[in-house]
Amino acid sequence: MTPLDESGAASDTLTGGPRRRRGRAAAPRRRSPVPLPLLLPALAGLAFLILPLVALLVRTPWSTLPDQLTSAAVWQALRLSLLCATAATAVSLLLGVPLAWLLARVEFRGRGLLRALVTLPLVLPPVVGGVALLMALGRNGVVGKWLDAWFGITLPFTTAGVVVAEAFVAMPFLVISVEGTLRAADPRYEEAATTLGASRFTAFRRVTLPLIAPGVAAGAVLAWARALGEFGATITFAGNFPGRTQTMPLAVYLALQSDPEAAIALSLVLLAVSIAVLAGLRDRWMTAS
Repeated sequence: MTPLDESGAASDTLTGGPRRRRGRAAAPRRRSPVPLPLLLPALAGLAFLILPLVALLVRTPWSTLPDQLTSAAVWQALRLSLLCATAATAVSLLLGVPLAWLLARVEFRGRGLLRALVTLPLVLPPVVGGVALLMALGRNGVVGKWLDAWFGITLPFTTAGVVVAEAFVAMPFLVISVEGTLRAADPRYEEAATTLGASRFTAFRRVTLPLIAPGVAAGAVLAWARALGEFGATITFAGNFPGRTQTMPLAVYLALQSDPEAAIALSLVLLAVSIAVLAGLRDRWMTAS
């Protein structure tokens, strides 16, 4: 005998749940309306973020844009920006990947404090970072005076100083990305390699590094984009000398005071680079529903 529930519907004796009536399709799920107190601020925030970019495109001097972008000053600043950003990314990879491994794999006292110090440039005002670099690596800095006295190396107001400033602000992006990837990777593969006779460094190079390669690549792209757009630390530590330290953001700032159309054209180049970076990282950082 089939038991009946309180509503009179037949229930399944095994599951205790009501049986679905045959021939009746499941009712479509209704979408709940968006609350107006949430929709209006969301639209306002969307307009706040998109409107300046649209205004930049609207005010772009499209007729003179080819002449603006092919000028010697623009190509000089662009070439220097690409060169310094790439060099800063290389420095970040050389120093940041081992640092991320240390934070992710080694247990030691004060690791939380060290992680906070590593990520501090993310929230530190770039101008303050430039001042800190001057105090450390300037001619009279804590380390810089010894570099000048012993090796004759002077970093401020040089192209190498641009690379140092950009690496200082960009490396935390790479460290955070690589550390997160390392924490998600299974450490047992590395441990198995060491039990088979591989050294710790060989296990990292032959086993761990291929596993975390996507995270390293994503962090390198983010660091490169951040280095390309760096302004505050660069102008404070390296100055603004055309052909030597004047990168694209500095050229935009300088052109805005005398030639707004050139500043718009340079800004458009940086906007295109930023869009390209986001498009390259969409599969890793963005998911479609």
